[in-house]
Amino acid sequence: MKTIVRKSMIPLYATAVTWVLYALFFPLYQVKHFIIAAIAAAVVGLIARALCKDVVEEVPEKEPEPEVTGNEELDKMLADGRAALAELRRLDDNIADEKISADIVHLESVCNRIFEQVKAEPKKLPQIRKFMSYYLPTTLKLLKAYDQVSSQGVEGENISATKGKVAGIMDSIVAAFDKQLDSLFGDQALDISTDITVLENMMAREGFSEDMIHKTQHPNQPASSDTDDDTGEGITLEL
Repeated sequence: MKTIVRKSMIPLYATAVTWVLYALFFPLYQVKHFIIAAIAAAVVGLIARALCKDVVEEVPEKEPEPEVTGNEELDKMLADGRAALAELRRLDDNIADEKISADIVHLESVCNRIFEQVKAEPKKLPQIRKFMSYYLPTTLKLLKAYDQVSSQGVEGENISATKGKVAGIMDSIVAAFDKQLDSLFGDQALDISTDITVLENMMAREGFSEDMIHKTQHPNQPASSDTDDDTGEGITLEL
């Protein structure tokens, strides 16, 4: 719900009417007359403001238009993701525990980045199916249970046990969510490693950097051959 405060127009109307009435019944041809009229209008306006309170209305917020990508599975993931993020924000507002609240904020941030990454690369949808079907809804279920028992206003054996169990697993949940996000960049990390290896080899062949042979051989030893002490035969190393 969205709160809208509408200021009453009655004080403004009362002020204007005071000026009109004063002009009808009293002279307005000297400066002091205008000063008196202004003071009278201000007083009437203040009284009207005190008597007429602002109108406060609660109106439902307009739901954002659902994203439509043309990919049915991706659209469902985005819709479920928006609902999960909204629920995480609600739980964060309700739960007073600072540690759990901070964990929820972290989970919300990680989830948002997961959804954005999959939206950018829909081919990664299979990688988050279990996350969307089990890990995320189960996490929300646990946090809802914590919120429910915390709102009772009492501390009993069962309530304390429930809160303790949920609080105890939050670090593992945060780590799992972080790992899920990291796994989406596995292909990119492999591509980068391959590119770096190819680049290093090419730079070595072109003489722009030292290759591993130059790095490991003795500085005074010739780079073109290695002599066997027993046979005297030379072994040529091609660089």
